[in-house]
Amino acid sequence: MNANYLQTPIAYLKGVGPNRANSLQSELGIHTYQDLINLFPNRYIDKTQYYKINQLQRNSSDVQVIGRLIHLKTVEQKNGKRLVATFKDETGQMELVWFRGQKWIRENLKINTPYVVFGKTNYYNGNFSMPHPEMELLAEHQQGLKVGMQPVYPSTEKLTNKGISNRVINKLIQQLFVDIKGKFTEALSPKIIEELSLLSKSEAMFNIHFPKNQELLAKSQFRLKFEELFYIQLQLIAKNMLHKQRIKGFSFDKVGILFNEFYTNHLPFELTNAQKRVLKEIRFDLGSNAQMNRLLQGDVGSGKTIVALMTMLLAIDNGFQACLMAPTEILANQHFVGIQELLDKMDINIAILTGSVKKSARKIIHEQLESGELDILIGTHALLEDKVIYKNLGIAIVDEQHRFGVAQRSKLWHKNTIPPHVLVMTATPIPRTLAMSLYGDLDISIIDELPPGRKPIKTVHRYDSNRLKVFQFIRDEIAKGRQIYVVYPLIQESEVLDYKDLMDGYESIARDFQQPEYQISIVHGQMKPDDKEFEMQRFVKGETQIMVATTVIEVGVNVPNASVMIIESAERFGLSQLHQLRGRVGRGADQSFCILMTSHKLSTEAKTRLETMVRTNDGFEIAEVDLKLRGPGDLMGTQQSGMLNLKIADIVKDNDILKTARYYALQLLKDDPTLKKDENAPINYTYAQLIKHKNIWKYIS
Repeated sequence: MNANYLQTPIAYLKGVGPNRANSLQSELGIHTYQDLINLFPNRYIDKTQYYKINQLQRNSSDVQVIGRLIHLKTVEQKNGKRLVATFKDETGQMELVWFRGQKWIRENLKINTPYVVFGKTNYYNGNFSMPHPEMELLAEHQQGLKVGMQPVYPSTEKLTNKGISNRVINKLIQQLFVDIKGKFTEALSPKIIEELSLLSKSEAMFNIHFPKNQELLAKSQFRLKFEELFYIQLQLIAKNMLHKQRIKGFSFDKVGILFNEFYTNHLPFELTNAQKRVLKEIRFDLGSNAQMNRLLQGDVGSGKTIVALMTMLLAIDNGFQACLMAPTEILANQHFVGIQELLDKMDINIAILTGSVKKSARKIIHEQLESGELDILIGTHALLEDKVIYKNLGIAIVDEQHRFGVAQRSKLWHKNTIPPHVLVMTATPIPRTLAMSLYGDLDISIIDELPPGRKPIKTVHRYDSNRLKVFQFIRDEIAKGRQIYVVYPLIQESEVLDYKDLMDGYESIARDFQQPEYQISIVHGQMKPDDKEFEMQRFVKGETQIMVATTVIEVGVNVPNASVMIIESAERFGLSQLHQLRGRVGRGADQSFCILMTSHKLSTEAKTRLETMVRTNDGFEIAEVDLKLRGPGDLMGTQQSGMLNLKIADIVKDNDILKTARYYALQLLKDDPTLKKDENAPINYTYAQLIKHKNIWKYIS
């Protein structure tokens, strides 16, 4: 079908007109014929089967029953009346109930005449009833058009109130199919269609809206999901390939004195195999003449900082400078102190630049940076200021990337005429499925093993009724010289409640752990930054044994002596938050513990979260469960889920289709990078339209 025809405004479709067009636009974003044809049903009603009354199950699904009305009555109730009909077949009887429009319904119903009724059933006191059923005389039903499975389209209350029901939308889509004679331009190559035994585009579009049976529906869904994911992957992979061709990077071709000296003499422990593998991947990128754009994922404590440092040493060995940007001052300071200790015996000039660095010190940093005296600069957003000018920045490392917007990152790229290599680090494990779609244009490295000597954290779930035993456990740990975190949830909408929870908790702990034997720090969002910092430092120095806090204990607070993390009301936290909090302990050589405290009232989802935490320490496995519970948009925050505004595929449930789509997109671009081969003409055309209009679904049909 001519793609331009599908761009016709929806108001011109027979049966729409200006008023309905406005409603469809504002409620469902349907502006054109194309948008309507790509409004896919979100479920189907199977009208291929008829049930007997004695076969009905208590599962509230839609059912279709043939029978006769044998009795009608009006029943008075608190607010108005209801009309009740007794409906009977040869196996039993049920009730049909109406709460609205009774006068009209009563006048039109025929007693003792065969009807087909359709609707959801309720079960009460041993009897089934069906409120507001769809009713059709059996004789008319047998003469009508046999549609096996009826599509149910996404809708809103406003549309229903304006009379645009599911039946109306169905009719409009039928009208559109008649107009375009059910023909759609093919968007995939014959080779892909044949290899995957896919339905043609026209068959798939017809059977997604009007499926003849379950099998054809499944085939149509597979074909359209594959196509949607294929074009997303094609875009991401092509972007990555183009980036490597176009954006030349500095070539770090030598592994020099500093790198070797550090590796041989100053490495505090043997690198894990995962760290070695990741360093190899990075070294390959840095020597390839293309700008590196790599995402480094690794759980809390997996040793990403050492990899980052060794990458910076490669840059310095090749005559370049390096910078590391962190989202908060606490994290930046921590990186600075850690890296300074590691480089203590080496001749490398390193500085830190954050909001609280004094003006006189800043001036010196700016001068040394421009003259090239400074090798490594660590800092916060302060690194992005216009005054910060490098002599030759060779590598930029960004920690906890999701905290920085794209605009902020691009400021770093423009610090040089040739953009520096970029290594993005995150301790928030991103499920592979999501990474493929969100960061498909970045190369991904994963550190998936912990350094030797790190003991896995033991996690247990305890109810509030076990609190005395938990307090005894805390006493025992403190007696061994350890420190304890006690964390309370923070829910923005109810700061008053949170504060009360925290204070109640603090008081009960203070009663059981009295001064002078025990010292307690307290940190919460309503404190002044200086007071917060003072309390944090007391804990870091070991002057207090217990830190009671809301979740303000920032990512990266490093207290190796803290071995117990107690999370209060753990059911109020998300999985990734629980995992991040647990990562605050287990940083020393001692066995660490995480105790999840909850009441007995738990939702099914909360139980799943707690069971997952107790079962595994693997951040990737946890992220997969989190993705299934919350969905992609929530997990990444809305600002990044824009491109995942999928029409039919679901990257969680359709994980396998996503992998297949990525494989085919990769093979295609390796074999025909410019999509110029005749057999790929349909893909080339669709892809060109897609790039032009930035909207995947506008041109896939």
